[in-house]
Amino acid sequence: MISATPRFFLGKTARLACILTLVSVLAFTLVSMSPIDPVTAYIGIDRMQISTEQERLIIERWGLDKPATERFFLWAGNVLRGDLGDSMIFNEPVIDVIAKRFKTSLWLMLSAWPLSGVLGFLLGVLAGMRRGSLLDRGIRLYAYTLASTPSFWLGLVLLAIFSVSLGLTPICCATPPGVSPADATLWERIQHLILPAVTLSVVGVAQIALHTREKMIDAMESDYALFAFAQGESRFGVACRHALRNVALPAVTLQFASLGELFGGSVLAEQVFSYPGLGRATVEAGIRGDVPLLLGITLFSAIFVFFGNFMADLLYGVLDPRIRIGREVSQ
Repeated sequence: MISATPRFFLGKTARLACILTLVSVLAFTLVSMSPIDPVTAYIGIDRMQISTEQERLIIERWGLDKPATERFFLWAGNVLRGDLGDSMIFNEPVIDVIAKRFKTSLWLMLSAWPLSGVLGFLLGVLAGMRRGSLLDRGIRLYAYTLASTPSFWLGLVLLAIFSVSLGLTPICCATPPGVSPADATLWERIQHLILPAVTLSVVGVAQIALHTREKMIDAMESDYALFAFAQGESRFGVACRHALRNVALPAVTLQFASLGELFGGSVLAEQVFSYPGLGRATVEAGIRGDVPLLLGITLFSAIFVFFGNFMADLLYGVLDPRIRIGREVSQ
């Protein structure tokens, strides 16, 4: 078990409060400076067809007649009470929109995130063990190529090959057309999940693999590894018994830190595959000027990334007991 004192959790809570405050101020400022007119985005191109009175009621309904500072404090006060407001484009509470869309995106993230972490870690370990070999050069070529590949471009290529040309996978959506998520079978969901998950995971492998490779090379050339080699230990034995634990710690850090990149990548991937998740809702909120939904998703994504880093901190003590002991001594 990990010894985590109240001071540790109190510090994390205070840090989360500071992050959410800064994110809220910055996000609201950027949204207020956006050239998109929320009223026009809400009504559409037929704004001239409504009366002045109707337009005034819409402006008052969304509080757009108040100064930006006043709107921010009203919004922040509601957030502190657990009310994120109502979505302008979905016409329902923001928290409900986020819950529904995140449930769909969670399938995608739970498929792509572990796959990219495990595959990237294994490739990095193999490349570091065989530095300079043909295997190492092949893994580096793969990683460097994909590290510079935009996720939306890779998604379009996979879509053109496997969906359009070969017809092996569905073209879009999370379920077949006309089938609600509640009525879709598990196999139908998996079929629609394959290409988006592969797109996210393949791109995410590169960073983990390259970072793990460098750490593995350092571990294999360390003094304790050389001592093990002198005692007749094989390269595989040194890697498994001495190097993996030291390599796993930074890999876990990087993997949990990549949750933010995973969320950003899902925005592009969901657009390419018309996947109705939280990423696509973010794009729709930005394009159509849905300020409450955009701010709510921003706060949710900040909490989501913070939770990933928090889980990494908790796992440090499992992978390296020295960190746990040092934490206990400092307390």
